[in-house]
Amino acid sequence: MQGNDNIPRDALAAAGAAVATGAAARPQAPRAQGPLVWLDMDQQALDDAYDQIVYAPNREQVTQRRIANSQRARAAIGAPERVAYGPTEIEKLDIYRTKRAHASINIFVHGGAWRANRAADYSCLAEPFVRAGAHFVVLDFTNVEETGGSLFPMVEQVRRAVAWVYKNADMFGGDASRLYLTAHSSGSHIGGCVVTHDWRAENLPVNILKGALLGSGMFDLKPVRLSKRSRYVKFTDEMEEALSAQRHLDKLNTPLILAHGTCETPEFQRQTRDFYAAVKAAGKPVELLIGEGYNHFEMLETLANPYGLLGRAALAQMGLTAA
Repeated sequence: MQGNDNIPRDALAAAGAAVATGAAARPQAPRAQGPLVWLDMDQQALDDAYDQIVYAPNREQVTQRRIANSQRARAAIGAPERVAYGPTEIEKLDIYRTKRAHASINIFVHGGAWRANRAADYSCLAEPFVRAGAHFVVLDFTNVEETGGSLFPMVEQVRRAVAWVYKNADMFGGDASRLYLTAHSSGSHIGGCVVTHDWRAENLPVNILKGALLGSGMFDLKPVRLSKRSRYVKFTDEMEEALSAQRHLDKLNTPLILAHGTCETPEFQRQTRDFYAAVKAAGKPVELLIGEGYNHFEMLETLANPYGLLGRAALAQMGLTAA
């Protein structure tokens, strides 16, 4: 059988990419652009920019890795303590305890397009923090399909969970004065609403969080409202205004690390860049990390690695080093 020695390397790579994505190996005719809806995008381009599978065809593979690695992590560090933080069945959180006394705490808010995922599927993120000497708390909360299309209950539950952890840190050996938040994707949208919340209205410190890492998020809902996500999120003017973190920087009292991958959708990259620029212009502490060669889901994998882009940054933000 004849080998591939005489075929150019670029041609092999292109063919492999076509097979991997299920795309045809032949050139595709350019699509005629329709009326502009947002910036330089027509409706299809905007819809694609808020649909991760278009830019990350390996989503299911990465998800399978995360779930399998979470099972291995629980076998290695033990099952979490599951505690209720609110009145409904879903309002529970998983606490992965470190052996260090009076340790700092990192709270994780998962993504899933506001529609999916559960805390148990993110155990793999806990191990680096636990071994470095921090408690790791993963939240469960409702999804938008269970709320009739409203994002408000999701945000309110996550804020309630953060308040619960702060008030009950002593119960599991945590230090409430060293509370941090990490989030990804739609979880970072919710995280943005947490760090711009008026905590004084709840008689809690404005700097309840000493730092937050928000990866691959959305911080202004206007373009999201124009996209196909409006088919399952019942956006209103009130929701767009109240839950767009970029419009409430006057309430921001948490140093931020923001991040996106270079292979993410153009809108998820722009949302992070624009939020970074706005926070910096407001004179508040913020850092921008760019993951070269990472798509939306691969970026999260770097949080599970103490030497990965997000893992290293989150531990450094907490003043910790890999065990």
